[in-house]
Amino acid sequence: MIDRIESSEMEKRLSNEIQHGRFLAQHCPGGVWNWDGPVGRRRWARRLQMLMADLKPDMEVLEVGCGTGYFTRELVKWCLNVTAIDISPDLLELARQEISQPGVNFAVENAYAMSFGENQFDAVVGISVLHHLDIERGLSEIFRVLKPGGLICFTEPNMMNPQIAVQKNVPFIKKLLGDSPDETAFFRWDMSARLKRQGFTYVRVCPFDFLHPSLPGRLVPLLERVCMTMENIPYMREIAGSLHIKALKPN
Repeated sequence: MIDRIESSEMEKRLSNEIQHGRFLAQHCPGGVWNWDGPVGRRRWARRLQMLMADLKPDMEVLEVGCGTGYFTRELVKWCLNVTAIDISPDLLELARQEISQPGVNFAVENAYAMSFGENQFDAVVGISVLHHLDIERGLSEIFRVLKPGGLICFTEPNMMNPQIAVQKNVPFIKKLLGDSPDETAFFRWDMSARLKRQGFTYVRVCPFDFLHPSLPGRLVPLLERVCMTMENIPYMREIAGSLHIKALKPN
């Protein structure tokens, strides 16, 4: 009975994400995700820097939740072998239309039951994807497909940020801002504990990003310096908007 309930809940969750992908495909994903404005582009560039800092060209890289390929486009400029997956056929179709370079393979995959073998990838990465998942199931599957010594690197929303906390916990605001019904955010210490329980080592979960997408673009140079200072102030940094997550699978 419990297994049937869990299976039904998981099917509903997957269905919600597929429908959310259809919504994004119809409503300019960059605008919904706040990447297209001057502040959004700067926030995006910083995430790229964080996620690609430890990647090498010869790595087998898995991108989870690739969406329309915003990050994939940059990955394939550096990494020769990229597998980019998403549960949404609609978003993947847009990604395939935009990205045709050799070395990238797009696939519709369920992140809880991927078709890949064990110990297949040198790195598993993603931008704002783990908070869409049943995190325990997702981390378990990521751990399975990652090679010993392999790296994971993600950026995710921080539940300690007051706006994020409201957005992820008040249903009508969540819908108003274009979130899917099941997505959430993470507490730094809880994510760290979950990764360690799963078996990851060298776990690092750091708050970052006080730049808000609604800030005037002309003020970005000044505000960026202020925000970087805030990230280095103990206690203050805990309410930053995002978390940078890194860990290794033991050899």
